[in-house]
Amino acid sequence: MIEMRSIIESVDVRRGYLYVILAAVLWGISGSAAKFLFNSGISPFQLVQLRLTIAVLGLLVWLSLRNPALLRIAPRDIWYFALFGTAGIGACQFTYLYAISKIHVAAAILLQYLAPSFIALHAVVITRDRLSHSTVLALSVATVGCYFVVGAYDLEFLSMNLAGVASGILSAVAFAWYSIHGEYGMRRYSPWTVLFYAILFAALVWNLLHPPLEAFFHPYTSVEWGWILYIGVMGTLLPFGLYLEGVNLIRSTRASITAILEAITAGAISFFFLNERMHTLQVFGGCLVIASIILLQFKQERDEKAPALIRARSQE
Repeated sequence: MIEMRSIIESVDVRRGYLYVILAAVLWGISGSAAKFLFNSGISPFQLVQLRLTIAVLGLLVWLSLRNPALLRIAPRDIWYFALFGTAGIGACQFTYLYAISKIHVAAAILLQYLAPSFIALHAVVITRDRLSHSTVLALSVATVGCYFVVGAYDLEFLSMNLAGVASGILSAVAFAWYSIHGEYGMRRYSPWTVLFYAILFAALVWNLLHPPLEAFFHPYTSVEWGWILYIGVMGTLLPFGLYLEGVNLIRSTRASITAILEAITAGAISFFFLNERMHTLQVFGGCLVIASIILLQFKQERDEKAPALIRARSQE
């Protein structure tokens, strides 16, 4: 019985990494698509409203058809979801997109992936968790690798838009918040329930901050609409869902480190579609990021606190 449980947990861990890797790839494509839309004249305010509204409507339809039970929550948890959606996914969406609109996509990605450091700091200082040596090493290697893969060594940060830089740092804080507090919600609910209500409250708040549905009444080309729909579904709904599924199985610290693969995806897209050459140091950085993820796979501490395990054992 114990051996079978160990095998199942090992499979779940690998599945968790796969979910996060897929999310990172989709996010990497989404970032480049967002930059294209900004260059076409769409503002970050409009794009956030578009993507959140499209995502919540799509997820509502999908859950209603597949499993309506996932839409049920306890009334006492409404405040949790309101805060989680606003300070987590809503803030993460805007600050990241605003950073992309003001500074290089590479720099925005680098700044957002300070999130694993914030998550590790929270784990040590607030929850008193003990990080294994392998996790600390993987975090360090991944951060250095991300620095190289986005070419940050060649960026003139002092000449960059300071509002964009500040927004990029805030996006890391919001991403860390989303990862950490997503764990709390998933101890009681499915990742898709947590995601739906997070996006719902984020969309409601954003349609109050920005004139309701205003972004939908602008004239867009068919190409622009294609990328808007991609960002709403494949760049928001699906990857955030996959990421929460990953956190559900491998916890936020390791999930956020693995998601740094988004930077490699963005670099590859720039190479193939924007004719931006990958320098030797960037390739080296990519190898470091991949090495950090392999390190996490080889040296895995048992995740007794993973939300999926907590839910499963509470039902035994």
